[in-house]
Amino acid sequence: MKKNLKAMVMAAGMGSRLEPITLMIPKPLIPVMNRPLMDIILTQLHNVGVKEVISNTYYLANQIIDRYKNNNLGIKFNYIKETELSGTAGGVKKCQFFFDKGEDFIVMSGDILTTADIDKAVEIHKASNAIATIGVKEIPHEYVSHFGVVVTDGDGYITEFQEKPSVEEAKSNLINTGIYIFNYKIFDYIPENEFCDFAKNVFPKLLKERAINTFVVDEYWNDIGTIGQYKQSIQDVFNGVCKIDHDRIIDTNLGSYVCGDSKIPSTIRFVGNTVVGNNCKLGEYIKLENCIVLDNAEIKTGSELTDCVVIPAVSARKSVNKEKVKENITI
Repeated sequence: MKKNLKAMVMAAGMGSRLEPITLMIPKPLIPVMNRPLMDIILTQLHNVGVKEVISNTYYLANQIIDRYKNNNLGIKFNYIKETELSGTAGGVKKCQFFFDKGEDFIVMSGDILTTADIDKAVEIHKASNAIATIGVKEIPHEYVSHFGVVVTDGDGYITEFQEKPSVEEAKSNLINTGIYIFNYKIFDYIPENEFCDFAKNVFPKLLKERAINTFVVDEYWNDIGTIGQYKQSIQDVFNGVCKIDHDRIIDTNLGSYVCGDSKIPSTIRFVGNTVVGNNCKLGEYIKLENCIVLDNAEIKTGSELTDCVVIPAVSARKSVNKEKVKENITI
């Protein structure tokens, strides 16, 4: 891989489907096995030779900036602060100054957990001479209505996009993973100072020129876009389906857990797989079954929680809507 390859991690979104977690944490910083998701993404980029990254920030921007402006991940972190959301392509356009003319670069969504082979993706892109190469993943046909669907020809070039089609209307079960390799020419197709989306505004122009190639993500991929997907990703790591670096898994008689610096009373029962964050206050005689306990959360003596995400009460805004607390969120 070329030494000057740069990357962008898109980090501006508000993550409304992950409320109330995202009322206190921006989506790219949501912890997976007590590691912020963006830590994992930046480490992956560093491992393929990327030394400089830029992010567009907007929602809870300072949390992202403060964490990465002086990081120990081997990545020089650059950023812009958007004053209003400008769409997926609009956000990339605002970072045009960061990239080198004539060069290729990587763009990744800041809300995906994946072990995709990015080196291979770049090789496929360079060999194709395409302007854009998109990571696609094959999923069961019954789930296509939740994703942007990609239709390809026999050579892997995209011929059509379908945005969350019904199962009956879907022409493919390949979905857009939010992993892109672009050539600098992509900026010719994105207007300045306009709200602009790749799927709706940019890619249709490139389709006419047969300029969008694909690479298949055979490895693990999950879009952490909902509470359910978030919980699934944690279980996938425990079960070895997704292999990332994390703290040691501790086995008990009934289950397993990963813990930060929180003290674990001897009377706690772990069933299934549970993550406990840092600075948590845990009472005695607690049962935790398949739970995610975020930093600074408190669980009182005698509590029994199953399939829950536990967030600290002091961080949850008074405006938390009960409709948002529908997938076993405990405050």
